[in-house]
Amino acid sequence: LGFCRGRVVRVPKGPLIRVVGTEVVIPCSVSNYDGPSEQNFDWEFSRETDFVRIVSTWDSTFTSEEYQKRVGHGDIKLRRSSNDAVELVIRNIQPTDQGRYKCSTPSTDATVQGNYDAEVQVKVISDGLSVSGSKARSSMSLRLSEGDSFKLRCSAITTSPEHTHLHVTWQIKSGSTWRDILSLTHEGKFQPGPGYEERYRNGDIRLDTGANDTYRLSVSQASSVDGGAYRCLVSEWVRGADSSWQKIQEKSVEIASVAIQRTDVVISTSNVSVTERDSLDLTCNITTDRSGIFQAEVIWYFSASPDDTLSDAQVLLSMDHDSVVSDSTLISLSHVDRNSYRLLVRDVDIEDSGYYFCQAAVWVPLHNGSWHKVVERTSAPVSVVVTALEPDYEVFLNASKTPKFSDDPTELNCRIINSQDTEANIRFTVSWYYRQRLHSDDVVTEELLATMDADWTLLPGDRSRERTQNGEIIFFKKAVDTFSLRIQWTSESDRGDYFCVISAWSRHRNNTWVKSKDVTSASVSISWATQDYTLTVEAVKLKPFFVAGHTFEMTCKVSSKNIKTPRYSVLITAEKPLTDQSNPNGTTRIISLNQDSVVRLEDWTDQTRVDGVVLEKVQENEFRYRMYQTQISDAGLYRCVVTAWSPGGGGMWREAVNGLSNPIQIDFQTSGPVFNVSVHSDNPTIYQGELADLLCIVTTEGMALEPDDMSFDVSWFAVRSFALDREPVLLASLDRKGIVTQSRRNGSSDLSLERISPLEFRLRVHGCEDHDFGNHYCVVTPWVRSATGVWQREPDIKAKPIFLSVKMDVLNAFKYPLLIGIGLATVIGLLSCLIGYCTSRWCCKKEVQETRRERRRLMSMEMD
Repeated sequence: LGFCRGRVVRVPKGPLIRVVGTEVVIPCSVSNYDGPSEQNFDWEFSRETDFVRIVSTWDSTFTSEEYQKRVGHGDIKLRRSSNDAVELVIRNIQPTDQGRYKCSTPSTDATVQGNYDAEVQVKVISDGLSVSGSKARSSMSLRLSEGDSFKLRCSAITTSPEHTHLHVTWQIKSGSTWRDILSLTHEGKFQPGPGYEERYRNGDIRLDTGANDTYRLSVSQASSVDGGAYRCLVSEWVRGADSSWQKIQEKSVEIASVAIQRTDVVISTSNVSVTERDSLDLTCNITTDRSGIFQAEVIWYFSASPDDTLSDAQVLLSMDHDSVVSDSTLISLSHVDRNSYRLLVRDVDIEDSGYYFCQAAVWVPLHNGSWHKVVERTSAPVSVVVTALEPDYEVFLNASKTPKFSDDPTELNCRIINSQDTEANIRFTVSWYYRQRLHSDDVVTEELLATMDADWTLLPGDRSRERTQNGEIIFFKKAVDTFSLRIQWTSESDRGDYFCVISAWSRHRNNTWVKSKDVTSASVSISWATQDYTLTVEAVKLKPFFVAGHTFEMTCKVSSKNIKTPRYSVLITAEKPLTDQSNPNGTTRIISLNQDSVVRLEDWTDQTRVDGVVLEKVQENEFRYRMYQTQISDAGLYRCVVTAWSPGGGGMWREAVNGLSNPIQIDFQTSGPVFNVSVHSDNPTIYQGELADLLCIVTTEGMALEPDDMSFDVSWFAVRSFALDREPVLLASLDRKGIVTQSRRNGSSDLSLERISPLEFRLRVHGCEDHDFGNHYCVVTPWVRSATGVWQREPDIKAKPIFLSVKMDVLNAFKYPLLIGIGLATVIGLLSCLIGYCTSRWCCKKEVQETRRERRRLMSMEMD
């Protein structure tokens, strides 16, 4: 137990087999120790019995005399790998170094526990490994073409007395470093180097063993990356005492230097510019130093972008290695010489502009008569620009019709003049543009009105699409060389500059049309002299004095300037006093007459006087308004609102200007009675389900009236809040004819409204609920019969609200729940007692067998 828990010094398990002349590294480590973390080590050597001191980490005088020279030259040294581990390094080991090596650690423990040294046996064997290249010379040079195959040989043999294995690796030198290609390990496994896995699986790289301990590297389909220096690296391995493999030595020899001649494919010309209808001539050259028999396969591609891949490009023509060319009408491919292939495109067109490149593959014959592709390359794309044969022409734009007023027609003609070199394969189209004219220096972009495609199909722009569909703007071709634009009714928004663009289209081989040229005309300005519209409206009261019940009559006279053939629409408005509850905003729209003399009632809501207002056209610029049987509630300021209209496009009318007349006042001087309204309730606080009574009481002051000469419209409202901050809700209304109207209610409570006296009206809420609370008030509209027998409506009167509070009856609210709860508790208690009794009586009964006891009396002690 003490040994297991104490210091442990470890060295490799021996014997360690090493080769003469190589470097030996023996590690030593210590663990489970006390004291400082950095430990010291002493190394000693023994050939038979006695140990000789070699080197120490802490004592410079530790080395014995026979090792001082080797230690001083650095042939023997200690290399610390950590605080608790060192390595003994012996360079150029010799047979005299064979023996036992002991590693010791001075004690830093409080108690002596464990082992403080460990020994390992080192065995030195002779160098029996021999590595060589070809017999001809130490290193040869190979010059190959891309796609060729080559083989390299290396010979490796060992005469070691121990049972050792060889590890053979073929390497290539790229730059200053060597990279592994393929290895045959000491365990007999093939291991490809990084980047050679795919080629090894395809069989392009192989390593074969042959007679006389030779190792042959075979490389197929050589590429430019296979160029460089090749060497054969052989290492010797032996299995140690712990069954692990240990490399004891390594040798290498350079075998060959391989140069790979790259096969390039280029097009003889760079960027090409040809004229339409000419021929395009391109040559694909294959650069190779291959001298044997080979055939080339060539494919020509075309793409619109230089970044397109082969899958995106279009195949123009191809020639396989048997010189079979695919068929084409306007494109030919010929074999000029051994390494050149010519592409000829006749009668080029604009659509032939783009990027051309060729792909070439080199095929070589095999021994069985078949052909094998050794290399394939694609040239860089060549830009080809086909210049169109542009026709020569000019464009002239003029205005045949110009507007003098708004809504006048406008017509523009765009003509093609001085036309030359226009063949039958040329077609002309037009595009119309508009540019707004600004007084400032701001730049305004032009707006497209309409354009034509190659098929002469008209495509309207966003600005004119709707007007073109309505026929307000017409585009047409007046003659062979003239295109016209007509605006049927020119508006203010049409002011500005107009110009046209004539496009020439050329027909291609596939009967498609491609735009070849655009010519823009000079701009034409469309404008006309304008003056501001003027509209004057004068209202005149025909009868200066009248009383309630008579007819009110006024006329509106209109005069205008700078408006072409105007028509007028008239609207009569009234501005009521702010005390009028029917219209809190002040202004009421009464009746209107449009420019087509159509009369319409606007906000006139008096159903009893539907025919009480009339608006008619007396003359072209004079209108008359009448109001029959005027009421006191009709008091206010009356105006005429007139709108002038001018004829627009398509028989439509366009609004020109608005005008407002002077006010005409209707004011009734009366000394009739004054009405007051109040709300009363004997019990404003009630409980839910009870009846609430609210009285609306009307009182009069001043002149006394008979009950038959006055009548009232009564409306009840409620505001469901304490602070009157919500909209009032209409509850019910009673008109002067005795008809009651109720609003729709959501709760279960009900309402009734009745007149209990000529001046008292009662509202009852039956079965009040909590949502019936709030401020309640009534609005009364008095009606008074005049001496002429006409009923006059007085202004509305609003009463001061009274708050109705609805409380909840706690006893009635909890009466039924308490009774139901007590009843259920009683039933459940009796049921529980019944279940307990039945269970104890019949279900849980047990018969107990009691032991019989003898009944004897105790005996007295005297009798015992």
